[in-house]
Amino acid sequence: QVQVVESGGGLVQAGGSLRLSCAASGSILSFNIMRWYRQAPGKQRELVAHITSGGSTNYADSVKGRFTISRDGAKNTVYLQMSSLKPEDTAVYYCNLVDRRGDYWGQGTQVTVSS
Repeated sequence: QVQVVESGGGLVQAGGSLRLSCAASGSILSFNIMRWYRQAPGKQRELVAHITSGGSTNYADSVKGRFTISRDGAKNTVYLQMSSLKPEDTAVYYCNLVDRRGDYWGQGTQVTVSS
């Protein structure tokens, strides 16, 4: 029904920036929430940021002031602009779309921040 595909990960030095994209396709309902999660090796998956279809956003304390989530409703695409990256931001980043039917996950994209 819904497919979610992330892109934009890579290797960056500490202090650098990356922009992740998440494209949703298929039968997408008008009301939904899109979220970015991340999972570092040996750690639990954690919520990084979310944005509703109305544009409301929320961030984990660890990324506030450094990451910005935005969405292009016409393209059903969500972005995560990451700045001032730290080695502890290294993780696989996953996009998640939630609507009244359930939730849908992408395959993840690797972000590696070198010190």
